[in-house]
Amino acid sequence: MNQRLLFIWMLIIGGIGYLDAQTHPTFKKKFTEADTLRGMLTPARTCYDVKHYGLNIKIDPSKKYLEGHVDMTFEAKEDFITLQVDLFPNMDFDGAILLEDNRELKVKRRHGAVFINFGNRVTEGERKTVRMNYSGYPIEAKRAPWDGGFVWGKDEEGRDWIGVACEGDGASLWWPNKDHLSDEPDDGMDISVAVPEGLICVSNGNLVGETVLDSGYHQFDWRVGYPINNYNVTVNIAHYAHWEDEYISPEGDRLALDYYVLDYNLKKSEKHFQQVKPTLRVFEHYFGKYPFWEDGFALVETPYLGMEHQGAIAYGNQYMRGYLGGMIPDDMDFDYIIVHETGHEYFGNSISCNDHAEMWLHESFTTYMETLFVEGTMGYKDALRYINSQRKYIQNAQPIIGPMDVNWKEWISSDHYYKGAWILHTLRHAFNDDKAFFSMMKDFHEKNKIRNVTTKNFVDHVREYTDKDFTGFFEQYLYEKGIPTLQYKLKKKGGNTYLYYKWDGVVDGFTMPIGLQLEGERRVMISPEKDKWKKLKLGRVKKGEVVFFKELFLIDIEKRL
Repeated sequence: MNQRLLFIWMLIIGGIGYLDAQTHPTFKKKFTEADTLRGMLTPARTCYDVKHYGLNIKIDPSKKYLEGHVDMTFEAKEDFITLQVDLFPNMDFDGAILLEDNRELKVKRRHGAVFINFGNRVTEGERKTVRMNYSGYPIEAKRAPWDGGFVWGKDEEGRDWIGVACEGDGASLWWPNKDHLSDEPDDGMDISVAVPEGLICVSNGNLVGETVLDSGYHQFDWRVGYPINNYNVTVNIAHYAHWEDEYISPEGDRLALDYYVLDYNLKKSEKHFQQVKPTLRVFEHYFGKYPFWEDGFALVETPYLGMEHQGAIAYGNQYMRGYLGGMIPDDMDFDYIIVHETGHEYFGNSISCNDHAEMWLHESFTTYMETLFVEGTMGYKDALRYINSQRKYIQNAQPIIGPMDVNWKEWISSDHYYKGAWILHTLRHAFNDDKAFFSMMKDFHEKNKIRNVTTKNFVDHVREYTDKDFTGFFEQYLYEKGIPTLQYKLKKKGGNTYLYYKWDGVVDGFTMPIGLQLEGERRVMISPEKDKWKKLKLGRVKKGEVVFFKELFLIDIEKRL
């Protein structure tokens, strides 16, 4: 066991606490014991693997209150007595019962962590189920989905319209679970939600049952057949109208499409949501079939902009083009939320990161999928226009990879969206072979679908696929704030023009070929090195006739005299 992890664990179980806040040298943030308990895989988390969650709750919109229980089935990965789950401190943890013998278990809480003591040793390989009873008033989101919590909204007719978004903050803000991205329930999840009669509750997966309860409530039972990120678990409550469609793959397979919209938006949605099928078709071309086929695909209208809730995508773009009418080129007409959140079904939901610090594996890949959607429906030139329209949002404010083991969520820019997409765009053109690049990307998803991955997994995949070492490339673009600067100068000698070039402001080991265009259609790939001038004879070329492909590479260019 890692000695630092063991030391922290001994402090925690001894009730002493983490001695001092630790300041991260790059991000200048002090991390506390609470951050460590939330973000680190301590022994109380690694000792077990979640197999299934059964969430059963009743929601009272008038009080903004919920109560119920979660049955967590797990398998012991090693012998232990105590395990950790998570529930925000403002929520009441009302006890834990081992269902195998109906025995109440001892519980201690520390910050957002809940430690359940089994009294007797649980041995490696044992499979058990713990019922966790809880209740409370979950955090209300002030600006969902950018901050986490429930949205207790009203529709245009003043009726309840409720949703939840908790990426970053974590699912434990509203239900107890092992709230770490690395552990998704292998056998899926059952979700039963009781709401006042007249309302409809839509959750993930397939609707498998409904029950009218004696208390004036109506229970909706949903079943998820795949592993699922905890933050993807959702409830959507409103006066919904439901309509169905289907997507037919090139092989003839049929995917169920379900749409849940506010009843007065039914006709509008029937036209607007026709965008889903071409979106699925493009993404299937690039990355393979929709990964949650048996659970189906759904859009659910929400009182906030959107979220990639697996199989039940939150849709709140008000049936507008772009991002609430903007943020895409004026001559393009598609719904950003439909495209972006559908992309997350591949990267974020199917392929998931283990730590929020590596959220680029969700957001950067999905943001680049927007460009691929444009390319697949409009062509390469329009795709270049699209991604270059996003370049102005890049701030180079922080490294793309955040601090590990602390549930990092305090991004000060959207670089892990737009800069990350440009990193993939740059990698594509450094390949200088679209067939090889897209084969590599599709193969990465196919080999890792419905799995958790790390940045290292992707870097290793690129190296294995190309037999080239891109370590320096990823070190520069992911772990440094700044981007490479290509310095160059042109000199004439004897009627010929010579190009001198080198990389500046890059890490040791950084290598990347870059393209330039001479007069006409003549294109050349060069391979600059760090701090070392290289020379290329261009021939009889006017100085103004050398153009670097800055629209293809995320670099700065500096002409030297």
